[in-house]
Amino acid sequence: MEDLLRTTAERAARYLIDLKDRGVAPTPAAIANLGRLDEAFPERPTDPSAVVALLDEIGSPATLGSAGGRFFGFVVGGSLPATVAASWLAAAWDQNAGIVVLSPIAARLEEVAMRWMLDVLGLPPACGVGFVTCATQANFAGLAAARHALLARRGWNVETQGLFGAPPITVVVGEEVHVSVLKALMLVGLGRERVIRVPADGQGRMRADALPPLDDNTLVCLQAGNVNTGAFDPANKIIPQAKAAGAWVHVDGAFGLWAAAAPARAHLVNGFAAADSWAIDAHKWLNVPYDSGMVVVRDPRHLHAAMAVNAPYLVIGEAREPEHYTPDFSRRARGIEVWAALRSLGRQGVADLIERTCRHATRFAEGLREAGYEILNDVVINQVLVSFGDAELTRRVIAGVQADGTCWAGATVWQGRTAMRISVSSWATTEADVERSLEAMLGVATEDVTPSQRF
Repeated sequence: MEDLLRTTAERAARYLIDLKDRGVAPTPAAIANLGRLDEAFPERPTDPSAVVALLDEIGSPATLGSAGGRFFGFVVGGSLPATVAASWLAAAWDQNAGIVVLSPIAARLEEVAMRWMLDVLGLPPACGVGFVTCATQANFAGLAAARHALLARRGWNVETQGLFGAPPITVVVGEEVHVSVLKALMLVGLGRERVIRVPADGQGRMRADALPPLDDNTLVCLQAGNVNTGAFDPANKIIPQAKAAGAWVHVDGAFGLWAAAAPARAHLVNGFAAADSWAIDAHKWLNVPYDSGMVVVRDPRHLHAAMAVNAPYLVIGEAREPEHYTPDFSRRARGIEVWAALRSLGRQGVADLIERTCRHATRFAEGLREAGYEILNDVVINQVLVSFGDAELTRRVIAGVQADGTCWAGATVWQGRTAMRISVSSWATTEADVERSLEAMLGVATEDVTPSQRF
């Protein structure tokens, strides 16, 4: 085991070092080589070192270089050094983080990490927190807590009685609601189409002046950080209206809520701390390994009621039991990585990570605009939308950038316009990475060749 872990660590370190020079996307040859894995189930055992060697030889070249500094597709962070190392150690510990008795260390680190996270994001310190897989799970858990609270007001116990015959809940979302919220609404039985959609402005922000009538049986879903533009719904206008009506406010803050950690960006999240529940990702802007998200609920009792179950064989104590705040029973100790990120960065480091990536995004926007290309959004955080002309040309440039390999950015459609979306989320991105990538983007965009000549 000792030799195996040592050689595996060497392979992993070499992989990360090589990311600085390799193309971001895997080559066609590397993808084709994956066919070597399609073999019959082995009859006999294989030496573990040979298994890892095969995994490295075939798998490493076929990865997308999202752990490096030149990946700008989707909203994908890298993994901070401390979080990678903590993840390795936690894997060796092999802890089941579901209940305290199975892992006292995992439970304690969750408590510390949740306290620090609430502090740095400016959320109420008494909130209940669950460590889940992603923002979709966090939205699911937060909306389940909302469902519990809203129906309990009418004397309906949804956890025991289900939704058959339950009083209806009115759900209000913005026109630019993220698909993860719609999926969560589907999973909690509220329906992804039984919603009232509020019109959005040119940046994707919900229009406060277009809200429907609200009451104490309404669930309002806000967005902190539009996945295309980075824009924030006007929480300081909407939440007071919702609160006055007795509505529950849930915030999809997958990556945008981290703006609260950067003093120069904190104004963007004004008002969001007054909500009732929040969904947050850690594997995006906090840069911890996959998979990692957090659900936060102002009144822990609602999250506990929606998530907690018990059985005679479980050893439940007086302390906070992790499984009482998540959909999972058995799960990995992902809170260790969140703790490691926050412990290694500190308040100043988290602020610098957020501000630095925002500056990189601004530089992309400036460089592309100066070259004559249209930036479609106000660059308020780390998201940039650029059009290179009509839809066909823009798609051609995106494909060229991806094929070039210097960097990787994806396509989106924003309010009818095809665009390349640049998301700067990784701690590993440097100014040199930005300039090198910008040069590559402009080089592809200015090539005066037909599609058939290029591809």
